Amino acid sequence: MRIAIIGTGSVAKDCYLPYLKTQKDVELAYFSRTRSKADDCATAFGGKAYGTLPELLATDPDSVFVLTNETTRADVLAELVPLRPRRLFLEKPLVARSGQDNVTEEDFATAQGLLAQLHAQGCQTAMIFNYRFFDQVLAAREILAQRSFGTPLNAVAAVNYACWSHCIDLLHFFVGPAETIMAQESGLKCRHGQADVADVAGTIRFVGGASGTILGTWALNFGFPLFELIVNFSGGRLHLRCLDGDLEVLDYSSKRHEILSVTRNTSRWDQYRASFGKAIGAYLESLRRGEPPPVPGLAGLEELRFEAALRRSVRLGRAVQVQSEFAI
Repeated sequence: MRIAIIGTGSVAKDCYLPYLKTQKDVELAYFSRTRSKADDCATAFGGKAYGTLPELLATDPDSVFVLTNETTRADVLAELVPLRPRRLFLEKPLVARSGQDNVTEEDFATAQGLLAQLHAQGCQTAMIFNYRFFDQVLAAREILAQRSFGTPLNAVAAVNYACWSHCIDLLHFFVGPAETIMAQESGLKCRHGQADVADVAGTIRFVGGASGTILGTWALNFGFPLFELIVNFSGGRLHLRCLDGDLEVLDYSSKRHEILSVTRNTSRWDQYRASFGKAIGAYLESLRRGEPPPVPGLAGLEELRFEAALRRSVRLGRAVQVQSEFAI
């Protein structure tokens, strides 16, 4: 199996390539705007570096992993369209020219147009969304599959922007797509890097009728949990907390209150890196079996649609009808 890597920065080197190197049936190829970075990856992890995208795609890879920064990903995808890749595995958020804390309506439109072109060519797209593969999320999925938790009724999320796109995806995964969003920005801003960024808070009505709220902020200190997600079902409640936090389960039918924890010798970043291995492994297995990817590329577009609706609501000061105003 031939896997092409576009973008050989820290995310690729720390989270993708250590796992891919262990796969005996995987042959790696690399491209980076800085050729020396691609060469360094080839030396460290095996495979071959290429000087241009056409040269990389001429090797006919089984899948192309697009691991560039979200601020430049649209440009890379536009260059890939005429090269007609067979499959793409995409980092998140799908497109965010101004960064993950400031996805715009234009980002959604750009991503929608690019995916439409790729899909029209028969290209299969997939998203990483590795938070779906945290131990506590996998445990929550198993509980929902095995117990009578019933219908999702409401959800509450408080999220550090570093986890923002992932937690929106988890809301979609556990509750479903948004129908209506009403949002506003705070009057106070948090300093992040060289910019002052406002919090955004939204109320949601989901397609299935459930309600919810979400808060995005840089104010959640990195020394403490970076997100809190509570989903209340008709038959129970799930509380997910951070990358390595406990899963709290309230089972209404059995009247049991359970706490599921990762082992205490596992750090937050061990859990984070391990989730990439599980997500990549599931994707590679889908390629081996000729099956659809575990997380389709449209999940990335659905996440951008949610953010675009939030920003439109802030800008116009009204509720946004997500499904009709941002049709997919």
